[in-house]
Amino acid sequence: MIIAGWILSALLVLFILGASVAPKLMGMNAAIEPLTVVGWPIKYMVLIGCIELTCMVLFAIPRTALLGAILMTGLLGGALAANLRVDNPLYSHTLFSVYFGIAMWGALWLRDPRIRELFPLS
Repeated sequence: MIIAGWILSALLVLFILGASVAPKLMGMNAAIEPLTVVGWPIKYMVLIGCIELTCMVLFAIPRTALLGAILMTGLLGGALAANLRVDNPLYSHTLFSVYFGIAMWGALWLRDPRIRELFPLS
């Protein structure tokens, strides 16, 4: 379970770094267009990328993983609300943050016995 949790965690971190953080920090159109669609000014793109990066670094470090997961959950909630507000497609865009959040918490649950104690599956 622990190995599976770490593998899933690594995949999630790599995904966010490659699909979200890097495009934002590099000013790529892949990041500009979605921000424009949901109504966020481009001036916040680098800030959002830095926040995502910070959350994922915290998530990757065992001692701060819970804090990283909590902060990233807040960010994902904001993404869900922004996509819902502009009526983006439900299953592919709006609920993607829910899918990602479930995978992130699942990975943390698998890799950390303390989280399993807090949230036992029985």
